[in-house]
Amino acid sequence: MPIFLKFLLKNFKSIKKEVRTINKKIVLLGLIISSLALNATNYRTVREAVKTNAATKSTNNQNTKNNTVNEVIIPKGLKPGDTIGLIAPANYTNENSNAEVEYLTSRGFNVVYGQSFYSRWYGFGGTDSVRAKDINDMFANPNINAIFAVRGGYGGIRIVDKLNYDIIKKNPKIISGFSDNTTLLLAINEKTGLVTFHGPMADNLKNIPPVTENAFNKAFTSNESYNLLGFDDTYTIMKSGRGSGKITGGNLSLVVATLGTDHEINTDGKILFLEETNEASYRVDRMLKQLKLAGKFDKLQGIILGDFKNPKQSDPTDMTIDEVFYDNFGKLNVPIVKNFKSGHVRPFIAVPIGAKAVMDTYKREIMIEKATK
Repeated sequence: MPIFLKFLLKNFKSIKKEVRTINKKIVLLGLIISSLALNATNYRTVREAVKTNAATKSTNNQNTKNNTVNEVIIPKGLKPGDTIGLIAPANYTNENSNAEVEYLTSRGFNVVYGQSFYSRWYGFGGTDSVRAKDINDMFANPNINAIFAVRGGYGGIRIVDKLNYDIIKKNPKIISGFSDNTTLLLAINEKTGLVTFHGPMADNLKNIPPVTENAFNKAFTSNESYNLLGFDDTYTIMKSGRGSGKITGGNLSLVVATLGTDHEINTDGKILFLEETNEASYRVDRMLKQLKLAGKFDKLQGIILGDFKNPKQSDPTDMTIDEVFYDNFGKLNVPIVKNFKSGHVRPFIAVPIGAKAVMDTYKREIMIEKATK
């Protein structure tokens, strides 16, 4: 037998073992190479995703949880004989609430009362469920043509997540109020597209000033376009320019309170309306800075600054309210009007939230396309 064959036979087992070991090493090496390739692919995918996300953030700095864009829904206007439901969605009713009842009935409207109108629970017009149920029920009731709040205070944010936005969208009608009711008006407009109204309540309607009544008529009973600056000429043009978009906003404190929630205000391409009462100038500055840091001024088309009642300086070194405005808005390239008569003030000009508007300070106009139909 040849020496080579003898060697093979003698060492067969050890050679077989070595071959198996080599095969295992080859398989292991293949697995390692595959894993490295997969990791490289994943790395590229993650890197591209990070780049895309960064690009998205750079083009849209507004930190918003509310990206829904709804078609504008115009509610039907009021006429004598229509029925208005009265509610207390925040604090309970007081003696001033009767002024609203008297004015509306004097105009030939029928009024009905929600359970919240008569209820009390702590400082609220009834429990959260009572106040939310009033709104849901009145939207669902075809015999009620409009819903008016009779008081602000505090409480809207406790019921905003209890509203049935599907029912509201399917049964659009006027809903009006201001101050704390900003929370509800903004949420309804953002979630459904329904135009809501920053409108007068209670003693705003007592011995009603002509400016308030003229604005009431245009907002609630007319189906024509109108000039929001046409009711009173005591406003000031802070910055000239032109812009167009839907109007959004309301009470500054309540607008800021929406940030970080599912009902966060969306200001992109819109005209921002703000008003406030009894807030020191440094507190107004802080709230405006918070809106700015949240990206809410980045894509504005215009600003309407309503009445800022009693904006005292807590310290002599604090900015005045006008200095706060110029510091926060002075570098924005949008038209700005201030001292507009709307908010905690008489007279009171109703502002349709969500209505399309064209702002042109050169013509002294903020033309509302349509508030009601």
